[in-house]
Amino acid sequence: MPRQKRLDVAGGIYHALNRGNAKQKIFHKPEDYAAFERVLGQGLERYEVQIYSYVLMPNHWHLVLRPDRDGQMGKMLRWVTATHTQRYHAHYHTAGEGHLYQSRFKSFPIKDDEHFLTVCRYVERNPVRANLVKRAELWQHGSFHRWANHSDRDPKLLSAWPIRRT
Repeated sequence: MPRQKRLDVAGGIYHALNRGNAKQKIFHKPEDYAAFERVLGQGLERYEVQIYSYVLMPNHWHLVLRPDRDGQMGKMLRWVTATHTQRYHAHYHTAGEGHLYQSRFKSFPIKDDEHFLTVCRYVERNPVRANLVKRAELWQHGSFHRWANHSDRDPKLLSAWPIRRT
């Protein structure tokens, strides 16, 4: 049975996520998070997508994003997960030892402004719920840390506020 085509429309805003296979860690040390952010930055250079909110957790990630052209979110996230997987296996010498991710990424359309704000809060507060930090802005591997410190360091990942819908 073929997979159902994923919604990926220009101007739509989506909550996308992916998790390590069997909930295994996909980030083991600070350099792993930085490497993924570099891959994400390269993906943003290759594809017409904007990111508004994100968080990288030890065994999964969340992104709130908007494709500027139909199909760009899927293309970018396929490229990001494939590239991250290849580089992870090369770094940890685990090629041939199984999947890094449990499956292809999941994405859910964001319905309206209230839903957008709820999802962004959910994404950015993930480290607090996981007891990794006391306050969300202290988690260095996400957008809230960048917003709170007025620093979208390299690679630049975040689109500027306010969000303009097309």
